Amino acid sequence: MTSFYKHFTLGIEEEYMVVDPQTRELKSHEQKIVTEGHKILKDKVKAEMHQAVVEVGTDICHNIDEARRDITTLRTVISKIADDLGFWMGASGTHPFSDWESQLITDHVRYNQIVAELQEAARSNLIFGLHVHVGMEDRKMAVHIANTARYFLPHVYALSTNSPFWEGRQTGYKSFRTKVFDKFPRTGIPDYFESIEAYDNYVNLLIKTNCIDNAKKIWWDLRVHPFFNTVEFRICDVPMTINETIAIAALFQAICAKLYKLRSQNLNFMVYSRALVNENKWRAGRYGIDGNLIDFGKEAEVNTRVLIYELLDFVSDVVDDLGSRDAINYVHKIIEQGTGADRQLAVFNQRKSYEDVVDYIHSQYLVQ
Repeated sequence: MTSFYKHFTLGIEEEYMVVDPQTRELKSHEQKIVTEGHKILKDKVKAEMHQAVVEVGTDICHNIDEARRDITTLRTVISKIADDLGFWMGASGTHPFSDWESQLITDHVRYNQIVAELQEAARSNLIFGLHVHVGMEDRKMAVHIANTARYFLPHVYALSTNSPFWEGRQTGYKSFRTKVFDKFPRTGIPDYFESIEAYDNYVNLLIKTNCIDNAKKIWWDLRVHPFFNTVEFRICDVPMTINETIAIAALFQAICAKLYKLRSQNLNFMVYSRALVNENKWRAGRYGIDGNLIDFGKEAEVNTRVLIYELLDFVSDVVDDLGSRDAINYVHKIIEQGTGADRQLAVFNQRKSYEDVVDYIHSQYLVQ
């Protein structure tokens, strides 16, 4: 990575499902996987609100190759621990058929508070996401890039779609995960903020009026992180495979680097309203890469694949400096073979078995 882009470090968080190999249902691991994981991975593995979820997070990675090594190690170690304990691991935005009502909540003060406040919305939030942190030189630059990068969220989200089923039903969505999460407050595409001071004033007002106790309870699809100098992309389903996660993380990093480059040349990308970006987010969740998104510049519908190729062209002049050309080239493979949702649906349509879909998800967990 050239010194011009040295700030754009990466941090990746993934949420995985814990599965009973006999029933193929989600199963509480009673934090045994986390306990064993701590011995090897320290604080890079942790519990989530539901006991059938394991969350991992990489170190701060200076380039996409470091991120790939870290994610590969995390998935490999967690898989081995799970196998030894008699569990399966998988990566999908939702489980194909498990009911949330039967899943146990982790006994932790933070999760207890969230459930007490949000009630059924929290208990039913049995979903698995991907968060990508991209480092920034300062929070002032972070809010500028967050404002502009919002436009591209649906394009990358479409590539990540990996949750077509919910509680044993085909939902008609390529990503039903976000429909589940929409029940939470302070979710979705964020507003435009004219400055970091305006953003901080918003956060402080929410804290002062007891809407939230800290800024981590702002769960937008993209946020300036409250404690780190990062922009955090939170819109994506957890991808099924390592290659997909790395391609998506590299694409988010490249978007930030490209917008930074434009800014350094006194050029800006158009900033669009939350309402308009939301139209594209809905289409991406419903159709994945098989539909049309709106090109707001042309004021016309355009095939989603075409717009993704245009995005790849847009960032092409920064990816070699970032050292991420190979990682981002995997986006072509996703477009050819389909997203995780497309592949889940193909298995189900062929075999008519949700258990077979779980088997497939599990089989892809360590695929590179």
